[in-house]
Amino acid sequence: METSRTFLFLQGPLSPLFSHIGDRLAEAGHRVLRVNLCVGDRLHWRRDGARDYRGSVAAWPSFIDTFMEREGVTDLILHGDRRIYHRMAADAARARGIGVIATELGYLRPDWMTIERDGTSTGSHFPDDPDTISRIADEVGAIDFTPRFRTSFWRVAAPDVAYNLANVAFWFLYPHYRRHTIYNPVIEYVAAGWRLARKERRDRPARALAEQLHKGRVPWFVLPMQLEGDFQLRDHSPFGGMEPALETVFRSFAAHAPNDCRLVVKAHPLDAGLERWHAVVPRLARDTGIADRVDHADGGGLDDLLAGSSGMVTVNSSAGLEALRAGVPVKALCPAIFDVPGMTDFQPLDAFWRTPTPPDPALVQAFVTALAGTVQARGTIHSREGLDAAVATMSARILEDRLNDHGAYIDPPPRLARARALGAPL
Repeated sequence: METSRTFLFLQGPLSPLFSHIGDRLAEAGHRVLRVNLCVGDRLHWRRDGARDYRGSVAAWPSFIDTFMEREGVTDLILHGDRRIYHRMAADAARARGIGVIATELGYLRPDWMTIERDGTSTGSHFPDDPDTISRIADEVGAIDFTPRFRTSFWRVAAPDVAYNLANVAFWFLYPHYRRHTIYNPVIEYVAAGWRLARKERRDRPARALAEQLHKGRVPWFVLPMQLEGDFQLRDHSPFGGMEPALETVFRSFAAHAPNDCRLVVKAHPLDAGLERWHAVVPRLARDTGIADRVDHADGGGLDDLLAGSSGMVTVNSSAGLEALRAGVPVKALCPAIFDVPGMTDFQPLDAFWRTPTPPDPALVQAFVTALAGTVQARGTIHSREGLDAAVATMSARILEDRLNDHGAYIDPPPRLARARALGAPL
């Protein structure tokens, strides 16, 4: 008979995903616990076994370490492994030999969730060696990547609004809680609503820019923006935000890109507009002497700009994987999950502008197959059917100990040393 395990859940995605996975684990005969850190956490945990933590961040490491020891926790499950509470809890778990299971939205979009042993992104143990990746892909076999689930706007927006407004309204119930986002949610919602109302007004010039580029004879590169509060920027890169990254890219482009080349900065589709990039991007372009060669696409789709482009430069955005799958050369400034020799361009940024190297399509296909078969789970939190699929797949992976299966666990994390050498605060 399988030994009973004790699973401790911390914060999950903004959905009942963790609660439903907890149901599956309990049905299999295991003990399921939860620590709520704020009112919003309580909204998405629809079962018993929960304990509220109302103390300070400073006292959290001692609390969670004692809690895991007392309750005999064998597995810690959390979403977003760089959140401050999660970082501290994961460190305490590793020190006690407790397994850490980290989830995130999928590296592959739109129908996938990420579930890995120990960490994600730069902290992922997924291999970066082409031969290993190809071997895993052969073992996994063919995978159907056809999208299956339709995203519901309300399943994206409603849980987010309910979670954050509940935390704002009832902050006094958890007075020491520190949210992982950088903006007050009320301010962000107002800004995002205003930006959404002007979407078509932003999309029109973006579409016109794409048409102009396709009709012209001038080569162009694409630089996708990332959200300022994204841990990919805050923790997994040395930049800390997009403005220093933009300045780095602009200076390199000014000094080394061909004179007839253009650089298109593509706004993130979920940007709320609080950073006023429509003013910052032109200012940085002027400061670096390339105001006449930089375009800012504040709307529209990324695919229109990728088609026909000379390449993409990204900090570590998942848009880089989209570009690779489209056969576009990609230069990643930081070691993203897809930053693999033979896929991304490993020459310096200064050289990339003149001799961008396209990805090996066979290796890209092997990569997405190996990824999907080991650290991705089919499903999404943004549709009812997708949620059911995610719960079933992720629960099975946990119960059957098939996380990072097929040898997709390399220790130490193969991207971590490179990221730290660049100055990422990991």
